[in-house]
Parts: sequence; structure tokens; C-alpha cells
Amino acid sequence: MTDIRLYMLQSGTLKCKVHNIKMNEGNGADYEIPVPFYLITHPDGHTIIDGGNAVEVATDPRGHWGGICDVYWPVLDPKMGCVDQVKALGIDPADVKYCLQSHLHLDHTGAVGRFPNATHIVQRAEYEYAFTPDWYAKGGYIRKDFDREGLKWEFLNGVHDDFYDVYGDGTLTTIFTPGHAPGHQSFLVRLPNSKPIILAVDAAYTTDHWEERSLPGFLSSTVDSVRSVQKLRTVAEKTGAMVVTGHDPDAWGSFKKAPDFYA
Repeated sequence: MTDIRLYMLQSGTLKCKVHNIKMNEGNGADYEIPVPFYLITHPDGHTIIDGGNAVEVATDPRGHWGGICDVYWPVLDPKMGCVDQVKALGIDPADVKYCLQSHLHLDHTGAVGRFPNATHIVQRAEYEYAFTPDWYAKGGYIRKDFDREGLKWEFLNGVHDDFYDVYGDGTLTTIFTPGHAPGHQSFLVRLPNSKPIILAVDAAYTTDHWEERSLPGFLSSTVDSVRSVQKLRTVAEKTGAMVVTGHDPDAWGSFKKAPDFYA
């Protein structure tokens, strides 16, 4: 497959509480959020963005994630891991050139180490923090997902590598958006026949966060989180991009899902 396309996929859901997603809201109400990930096909090699939940949580959530399952409970069919979904689209895992990480939280590391020829691109600040997180963030990083021998990493350096052009042709650009995590990045996708698409990922969990009505339920910096949304809003205004928020159960249903695609 050599056409440039964007596929939106889902690696199950997380059961949690409203306040885990929207700070101080919901009065303890239950909430279930989608766990998206993305595939970009490209003649120079394909890209997986995040990969969602690791497939191991489909059969042994607590064994793989530990105590964080008391807060976020993963729901995933064993046949719906990242690799199996990519294969179902006719993509050979060996043809994936990049695994691009928005950050390294547990619901975004499902592709790491599962594509044999992939370079893993992540912000250096995020990679380093994932090994030595502060106490309140420790549960969000599952070290066995990303601390693997033999992986090829490419590190970006915050504002110094801002708006990094992954392919060199404008198709996929990173945008440094710290706040939810110290090294979080979002993505601008430009396709041949569609308007640009911003994948905000966890820089904006929901449309409420995007529209500055809520703060995310988890963050490393409130100030950075707010300013990163403002930064993305400026990019959206300048490019006319469609915005895809990270875990909004209502907004997620409005987008095309694989096997349909944007091109």
C-alpha cells in the first residue's frame, strides 16, 4: 500500500470516573473512554501513532498494569491488539517505518517493540521522565512496555525540534505540547485530498478541554496544559484543520474508523 492515508483505530476502552478525565467534575460518576491510535500509510514506510493499550491487558489487566487498574480498568478484546488490527488492514508489520509516541503513558504504548523495523520517535523529556516519574505519575508508566532491548529510538528536543517534519514532505508534523505529560507531543497530518487534521491526543482529552471549559483529570503542569491547547488552537485556526481530541467518547463517534480512512 503506497497511498497516503490516515486510519483511525481503537484499542478498546478504559473504565474510570468522570473526574479522572475532567478535573473535579462528575461527583464520582462512572465514565468509559475510547483508546484511539492511528496508522498513516506512506510510500516511504508506514507510521503507527501510539498503538493504544498493550495487548497483554486483554487477558491479564492487573498482572500487566498493577494497581493502576483500581483507577483505569482496560477493556480490550484479545484479537484487537495493535498488531492484529494493522494486519487486518493488509499491512505487513515489517513495513512500519515509525512508531511515533505522543507520550509513554500506559494507554499509548501498545505499538512499542512490536514492529521489527520501526524507529520509535519520542520526546527526550518524555523518555527520561518515564524512567524516573514523580510519585503521583508513577502508575501511568508501565516500564516493561517501553524498556525493551534492541529498539531503535529517535529523540526530539522540545521547542528546539518543534514542528518536526517526520517524512520531510509535510505529511506528518509533530507539535510539542507539554502539560499532560512533560514530553507530550501532538500531530498535524496533511493528506492529499482532505483538509489538515490535528491529532491532539492527550493535550486535549475532550472537547470540553479543547474549548477551555475543563482541565484534564491528570496533568504534570496546569499552566503548560492550558498553553498547549492554546498553541494547538492557533495551529487549527491557521490551517483550517479538523481536530481530533484524545479520549472523548462523544466526539470519537463522529470520525471515520478503519477500514475507512482519510486520504
